[in-house]
Amino acid sequence: MTSKLRPAFIDFEASSLDLIASYPIEVGVCMPDSALHSWLIAPHVLWQEWSESAEGIHGIPRARLLTEGHAVTEVAHHLNQLLSGQVFCDAWTFDSFWLYRLFRAAGVKPGFQLESVSVLLDSRQVKQWPSARQQVISDLGLPVHRAANDALILQKTWEYVSASEHAL
Repeated sequence: MTSKLRPAFIDFEASSLDLIASYPIEVGVCMPDSALHSWLIAPHVLWQEWSESAEGIHGIPRARLLTEGHAVTEVAHHLNQLLSGQVFCDAWTFDSFWLYRLFRAAGVKPGFQLESVSVLLDSRQVKQWPSARQQVISDLGLPVHRAANDALILQKTWEYVSASEHAL
């Protein structure tokens, strides 16, 4: 993939960081044209894990998911309509687990492949990533730990480290 092609980015917020019992509560996508899409996800009947400390980070109460969340099948179908090919995330271990849980609960297969943003980066860009991300967060002034914002931050950070390669 060349730096001239802008990829799509995805981010999840979850009930906790427990990779056995946690589940996705929000998914956000930043499309190549920077269009943002996000959905709160109503917990599947088997999804019960809840972490108060995770709620303190993302600020989404479980009660809100029950009233405003979209059904897992609806969210999975929306993602499949929007996305194809490779879609990038910054926490592949967690994001792939939550993507799998969402699509498994929906009884649907993803029509796209989740990849780590690191496959887009060379070693210099990997070193630049943390400071570039902080700069992007500061520049955008958006709250973090909301899925659509974090997907946009991923895209803008990727653009920042990609552009800096040409400035050298």
